[in-house]
Order: sequence, then C-alpha cells, then structure tokens
Amino acid sequence: MDNSNALGLDIGGTHLRIARISGRGEILERVQYASDSDMVARIEQGIKELGDSMTRAVGIAVAGVVDKKNRRVTRSPNLPAVEKIDLVRLVGDTSSLPVYIENDANAAALGEKYMGRGREVESFVFLTLGTGIGGGIIHNGQLLEVPAEIGHMTVEPGGVQCDCGNHGCLEEYAAAKAMINMSTSALESGAKSSLRACCEGNIYRITPRLIYEHAMDGDNLAREVLRDAGRHLGIAMASLANIFNPEAFILAGGLSNARNFYIEEAVREAGRRALPGMFEKTMVMVSEINEDAGLIGAALHALFSLKTS
Repeated sequence: MDNSNALGLDIGGTHLRIARISGRGEILERVQYASDSDMVARIEQGIKELGDSMTRAVGIAVAGVVDKKNRRVTRSPNLPAVEKIDLVRLVGDTSSLPVYIENDANAAALGEKYMGRGREVESFVFLTLGTGIGGGIIHNGQLLEVPAEIGHMTVEPGGVQCDCGNHGCLEEYAAAKAMINMSTSALESGAKSSLRACCEGNIYRITPRLIYEHAMDGDNLAREVLRDAGRHLGIAMASLANIFNPEAFILAGGLSNARNFYIEEAVREAGRRALPGMFEKTMVMVSEINEDAGLIGAALHALFSLKTS
C-alpha cells in the first residue's frame, strides 16, 4: 500500500494552518498559527515539524489571486503580506519538495470534490463565507481554472469602498465583517438592540456568532443585519446560477451554519432573481469538511499533480 502523504498549507487572513494529509484525504497531524508578522517563520516551523519520510509534496492554498504561470500571489486584499514574498520558493527551499499553489477557495472546492459533499454532484459552486467571501467552481467534475473572486462581485454600484479598491463588493455587504460593521454602525446611531449589552458594553467586540444568537432570541436589529447580508449573498448566487447553472451551491466557513435569516434569505433572493429554470432545482448544502476543505484540497491536489506530471 502506498503510504505517501503531502503537506497542506492554508494561508488565510486570520489563520495559517498546516497539516500532513494522507493520500486518502485523512488529516494525520496539524498545527495552527495566527497570520501575523511572523508568518514566514511559522511556515518554516510547521513544515519542519510535520513533514516525514513519506511526505512527497506540498500544496499551498492562499487567499488571493494566484498567477499560476509564475506561481505567485499577485493580489490579496485581506492578506497583503503574501504579495511581497515568493511563497513557492520559500516552501520549496524549506521542504526540499515539489510545491503546488492554488487560490484558497479553489483548493477548498477541490477538497470538497475529493472528500466532501461534492462527491454527490458533477457541477457545483463552492462558497466560503467568513471574514471575506471566496469561491471555487467545479464544472463537469473539474475545477474551472479561473480566479473566482466571488467576494469582489459588485452587488451595490456606488456602494462602500472595499479593501480591493472597488466599491460595492459582495463581501462588504454579506461577509462577517459586513455584519459587524452594520451592527456597530446601527448601535452607534442609537438603535435599540439586545446587542448593546454584549461584551460588557463594548459594542466593538460583537461577533457574527453573537449577532446570530441574538437574532435567534428575537432581536430585530440582529435579524435585519442577517437578512440584509443574506439578500446581497442571494443577488450574487442568482448571477452565478444564471452563468453556470450548477447542480448545487456548497457553503463553508464560519457563516455557513447561519441557516436562519442569513442563508434562508439568500436562497429566497436567489430564487427571485435567477432566470426561470436556473435555480429551482439547485441544491444548497453545507460542507461536511468545512474549514478543512482547503487543507485537504491543497494536499491532494499536490499529490495528484505530482503523479501526473
């Protein structure tokens, strides 16, 4: 039996996660660090700690636009530090192994196809719903090699400015940071809400989890924040349905379990806006492997690419 494994690196705006993953997609060992100024040292430390004699390759999943030809990150609004370093060379020099790099949401879509609910369908749009919003597209069983920066689709022309420089991007209206900004702005303006008593009165420590909990307890502001975010997500989903007509949308990330108010409003809005026949039969599912999808996808993609190269 082939006991080869690969290392998967998932470099996001908040966390750096590294895991050794078997050829069957099992996570054998993992470490996690903050994505801070010590990121390079953490990458080197994690690779040296987790790699073993059966490690054959390294796969990197990184938040940002990846130039596959030159194997560099050219744009990463939520993680600008990675634009300044040659990740592939750094990891290759540290590990002495072949290195493959992919956008984090594309890697997560691959992970979902290999080991998650994506095994049930041939075509799906994978959405990561967290601090920002990312996406990956599987069509006829294959990853579409496109940036799929779904979080930077314009959903509000002339809207608020995004970190990418554009105005009205989806993640400024439907991601975790948008929910927090909407809640705190309303509270600053005097809105009545049970959220005001959160976090010992410090409204700037409100989290999406708290917003969801208060919405479930009947708070009107929390419910409207989630519904507004859901409506904007639904606008994007309708456009994606019109373009790709996927069998499913598979949702992952910290917000994917906010079924009430947020996801249900997104599904309702997508159904209203999509062309007839483009969304009615589309399944909306939550990932089974969720935040591990990027790690698994990056590692297995590296192993499969190594075997076919």
